[in-house]
Amino acid sequence: MRRFYREVAVAPDADGFAVSLDGKPVRTPAKAPLTVPSRALAEAIATEWREQGPEVKLGELMLTRLASTAIDLVTARAAEVAAEVARYAGTDLVCYRAAHPPELAQRQQQAWQPLIDWATLRYDAPLEVTVGVVPIAQSTASLRAFAAAAASYPPLELAALHLATTTCGSLVVALALIEGRLDVEGAFAAAQLDESFEIEQWGEDPEQTRRRAALKEDMALADRFIRLLRQ
Repeated sequence: MRRFYREVAVAPDADGFAVSLDGKPVRTPAKAPLTVPSRALAEAIATEWREQGPEVKLGELMLTRLASTAIDLVTARAAEVAAEVARYAGTDLVCYRAAHPPELAQRQQQAWQPLIDWATLRYDAPLEVTVGVVPIAQSTASLRAFAAAAASYPPLELAALHLATTTCGSLVVALALIEGRLDVEGAFAAAQLDESFEIEQWGEDPEQTRRRAALKEDMALADRFIRLLRQ
């Protein structure tokens, strides 16, 4: 898409801070005004648009995309999205350990158990751990606690949590990232621990490299988005 604007601006409005192009509001795919509650996030979105060249590359407008998703798809169905996120706690990645090789089992224990312990204290939600992949039942009280935690996020933060959870494949890892218990490198290492171990043994093919890079990029996006929201 050819660049069709010269000036990008941020201005307060009744709902927060709006981004405009040549005085016209940026709109989401559903035609809603792109208005966010944080000036820091609005300025970062504006920077994405300012940094475009003669051709606007939509794939580079990552904050714009996530904000639009939050406005169009999360705000009106926040309870449903929170419930979807909370369901990950029932079969969370960090609760399923390998029996062998011992080195992998040890790495899982060292990386994942501190996150389970943190979540237990943070949300009063202990989780059971098992060996193998056969699903185990988590306590109703813990699942309710995680559901309440997810439901407590306002829509734009919930969009970031949803992205982090689906990318990590773990609500515990995602919450640790969103709440600052882990940085992006730590979240990626925890979420990709098993695959990283396999790569050490067998190597990594180009498609795997691209896929893992995309996952890490999405984790970084979720992390940056929520930090900007909270400034």
